[in-house]
Amino acid sequence: MSSMFTPVISATMTSLELVDLINDYRKLQADAAGQRFPSKGFAKLEHKHFLDKVPEVLGERSAEFSADLPDSYGRPRRGYRFPKREACLMAMSYSYELQAVVFDRMTELEEKQRVPLASIDTEEGKLLLIQEMAAKQLALIQQAKQIEQERDQAIATKAQIGSKREASAMATASAAVREVNRLKGELGKNSKHATVIAVERATGKRLPKNAYVALRRWCKRNNAQAVEVADERYGTVKAWPAGAWIEAFDICLEKLFSA
Repeated sequence: MSSMFTPVISATMTSLELVDLINDYRKLQADAAGQRFPSKGFAKLEHKHFLDKVPEVLGERSAEFSADLPDSYGRPRRGYRFPKREACLMAMSYSYELQAVVFDRMTELEEKQRVPLASIDTEEGKLLLIQEMAAKQLALIQQAKQIEQERDQAIATKAQIGSKREASAMATASAAVREVNRLKGELGKNSKHATVIAVERATGKRLPKNAYVALRRWCKRNNAQAVEVADERYGTVKAWPAGAWIEAFDICLEKLFSA
């Protein structure tokens, strides 16, 4: 029996450690892009937001990994302690690159926790550890296969969603084109749609430069679409629905453009 065999002791990672690892990775990405961290495109992940995501990814099994983690003062705080598989699943929910980072980190932790057989006194103890090592290695292989299957399923689901979104976008675009044709010549000023430029001219008031933000937000909430209309200066501009104008700026298009 070779003393070079070293059984692997299962490693775990807390939700706090995972969040730190994810933020470290995002900082490296920001540095490589010449950006600050945190900044636009390189957001800092907060632990409370990570906790909210755990049940979404792991489902009912998330409760199995619940753990009290000490805060900076040593007081218990809500968190999770994950084995390798679940840590990789949580990382994969953010990106496949992060899944690889977490997998490598967990493997590194396992390597550090290997127990030399030479330090075990009895042959029976060595045999038990070897059997445990074999069982855990088999479990790791099965977990890796399951993670791969779940990844493939996620890719397939993403592709299916993309196809549905594309079809929906095409239908929406077609409807928008019909609406643009109907508004041809009106330059986005009627009782149903109006551009920011048309409203400013009609009211004689200057709207905020980001007026479109509130109008777009209303459209998203109400599953509505702005329409593209011709404009002499910009080529085309968006004409926003009457409901958006009422809610965002208390402007009634029907009254404003009744003439």
